[in-house]
Amino acid sequence: MSERVCVFPGSFDPPTVGHMDLIRRAAALYDRVIVAVANNPDKRGSIPPEAREEMLKACTKDLPHVEIDRYDGLTVGFAKEKGACAMIRGLRSEADFDAEWTLSQINRTICPEIETVLLMGLPEHAHVSSSAVRQMAAFGADWHSYVPAEIVDQVAEHLK
Repeated sequence: MSERVCVFPGSFDPPTVGHMDLIRRAAALYDRVIVAVANNPDKRGSIPPEAREEMLKACTKDLPHVEIDRYDGLTVGFAKEKGACAMIRGLRSEADFDAEWTLSQINRTICPEIETVLLMGLPEHAHVSSSAVRQMAAFGADWHSYVPAEIVDQVAEHLK
């Protein structure tokens, strides 16, 4: 039987406790999980992609079959290049579903052999997002419980 590989793409700007929940759950389902930090030229991130990659490595060091990578271009092309059978996407709300459904249909047209697997976020993380962390930091609110403890200091350094 061949190795089952999935890609979990995102901007992870910054990584959140919701992201980590999905990574751990994907790791229980697949032989190898590639957490793929998107380098989207249309989005200017608050945290450089290299720093996001390092933060994710720190957060996943206890997960031996999880690897962190960065990519440019189409996510489905990256997944195909890595030999993935699936792409993991997280859902927090009905609005997320609508966007992910459309994207999954486009990806299926481009690369029908790669499935999109939607994982429901835990209810306690439904309000957690990278953009919420950035906004809370910008206005001086306490965002620390939204990111993994291992990277609070690095996130704080980038968001100050």
